Amino acid sequence: MLHKPASLVRRLILAASLLCLCGGALANDLREIRERGVLRHLGVPYANFVTGSGDGLDVEIVQLFAKHLGVRYEFVPSTWETIFGDLTGKEIRFKPTVQEVGRRPIRGDMIANGMTILPPRLKVVDFSDPTFPSAVWLLARPDNPAQPIKPSGDKEQDIRATKAALKLGTTFVMDNSCLDPTLYDLENKGLKLKRFTGSTNLNDIVPAMLKHESDMTLLDVPDVMIALELWPGKIKVIGPISEEQRMAAAFRKDSPELREAFNQFLAGIKKDGTYMKLVKKYFRVAPRYLPEFFRDIPGGKATK
Repeated sequence: MLHKPASLVRRLILAASLLCLCGGALANDLREIRERGVLRHLGVPYANFVTGSGDGLDVEIVQLFAKHLGVRYEFVPSTWETIFGDLTGKEIRFKPTVQEVGRRPIRGDMIANGMTILPPRLKVVDFSDPTFPSAVWLLARPDNPAQPIKPSGDKEQDIRATKAALKLGTTFVMDNSCLDPTLYDLENKGLKLKRFTGSTNLNDIVPAMLKHESDMTLLDVPDVMIALELWPGKIKVIGPISEEQRMAAAFRKDSPELREAFNQFLAGIKKDGTYMKLVKKYFRVAPRYLPEFFRDIPGGKATK
């Protein structure tokens, strides 16, 4: 009996391992989804992106995407704490640095629930082309001494003026979200920042502020638009804390074909008017608050 040299055996083992890795990558991408016949949409109820009642802007977009792929749509509920693990199969800790601390089952193929593109998240997932604009603003109750800033035409100056108002009371923030104070250089500045721990749902922050659990809160623009309609006269916008941000769908880093298919689909529904019909259904005043994003999209010009 002839024995293969040890070096040859090692090379064969290495080649087999690489083949398995490549096959695993493909198995997480578009081909497997089509073979499985279902697209699993991970989401957390948030603003009007995922309402929790079976609809929402991102829900309808992903439903149309599944139909475009010729597969069945399935919504997979998640939480802000677990959603990245549910997508990647990795338990992720974002502070003090982004690191993998464990493993968990993969439960979905993409995240879409008004997910803001943030630098720490880019280390964990790949984002699609932007699906919605955002920014973080400071809100307060009418009885708070902070007054809305006078827009100067210079965004950096407006942000500085808004940050100065933070000294006039306690402000809700939320770690590992778009309301994380470390993203906007607010830590260790002598400010009264209060971690919102009443729930993991951003929708609950304004009601808590109105109950006097804090004086002010950071909030992203999509939630601000909804809050102004739900509680007219009970909140005031002080000004911007951030530059304009972008929201997008998130994909595993081993799903480039699925991500590219979504980008092509998204471009198509923006061009044919479907996208703006959905935006106006769920965020009718969005083109007025953030006109630059929508200006060049058919049907996206703000109307008075």
